[in-house]
Amino acid sequence: MVASGLPPRFDALDPAVREDPYPTYAQLREAGPLCRIGPGSWGVTRHADVVALQRDPRLGSEFPEPYHHLSVGEGPASHFFQRIMLYRDPPDHVRLRRLMSGAFTPAVVRRMRGYIEQTVDQLLTPALETGTCDVVRDLAYPLPVLVVSTLMGIPPEAHDDVRQHAMSLGRAFSAIVPEDSRGAAHESVQWLRKYIGGLLDERRAAPGDDLLSALLQAEDDGDRLSHDEIVDNTVFSFFAGFETTVHLITNGFAALLRAPDQFALLRADPGLVPGAVEEFLRFEAPIQGTARLVREPVRIGERTVRAGRVLVLMLGSANHDEAVFRSPGTLDVTRNPNPHVTFGGGGHLCLGAFLARTEAQVVFDWVLRRTRSVEQAGELVREADTPFRAFAHVPLAVRPV
Repeated sequence: MVASGLPPRFDALDPAVREDPYPTYAQLREAGPLCRIGPGSWGVTRHADVVALQRDPRLGSEFPEPYHHLSVGEGPASHFFQRIMLYRDPPDHVRLRRLMSGAFTPAVVRRMRGYIEQTVDQLLTPALETGTCDVVRDLAYPLPVLVVSTLMGIPPEAHDDVRQHAMSLGRAFSAIVPEDSRGAAHESVQWLRKYIGGLLDERRAAPGDDLLSALLQAEDDGDRLSHDEIVDNTVFSFFAGFETTVHLITNGFAALLRAPDQFALLRADPGLVPGAVEEFLRFEAPIQGTARLVREPVRIGERTVRAGRVLVLMLGSANHDEAVFRSPGTLDVTRNPNPHVTFGGGGHLCLGAFLARTEAQVVFDWVLRRTRSVEQAGELVREADTPFRAFAHVPLAVRPV
């Protein structure tokens, strides 16, 4: 709706938008580069503006304490959000990223590729015997948890508990967390902090070949991470390391089931898999928007957004911008170039992007090698209680080669 010459309003909670936001995004882009989201909040709809603003020093990611209290309520979760790298600005963000980045390098991920391939084979081989599987239950959730847990040195007996608490924490990444979900978020932060803190104490006494040991040893010009910084950012890294990958894999399968011609292209040329993963990321970005605090006035189109306002960079809309992507509503596994913004940009480019891409590539490589056909075996059910573009069930009928 447009009133008094203002940009149109965007309601992310509208059931039609939650089911399929892309027609609404197209209307918003057509109307202009900005839309209204809430009091003091604006959405940025177009690709060029989103790319530029991801690198604009006039925007910050560090929100004042009352913002987090309003979002999730006062308690451990709001304190957690104030300390993790995602919500810090320079120089703290630069320092934390520099010290943590060594644990997520492509070299580290390449050393894990054999383990990822083995894990995918263990998870999916039963589907060849039974002829069925649910991507969410049997693959997309267990795979990233096993990979990130191994990377961090979390023992197998704790995987399920850590995953459940991390999933509960994930719901706290909504702009406004429902009152009945806030207690669980605070409890999960407390549990995860205590558990990771205990592991950290063990690694301090007996270092191993894992992320926690690497973070204890990370140093830059004599600067080291504190105990609390390692704990909170490890908790965040665990969540980020599995949540996005879960939805990348499930969204990729869902997209291919709805575009069998694209699945056929991949079967004809498995070398297209890396580009297909980029297209899955563009076509259905797990994270549809990311918030920034305006620190200095910013001109967008014909409107100046004042300091203190919030800009939501609408990644999902930017990824479907007709000015950049030909036929953006069509899945195209051969799309090249593909300058999607799903993993962010600038100083906040996702540290785990290479790991997520590698896991997804291994999954679809396996499917193309080991199956003769993969078909939908029931209704694709979207996950309702999450701030992400996600599925609760993606049932498949699988025929082996």
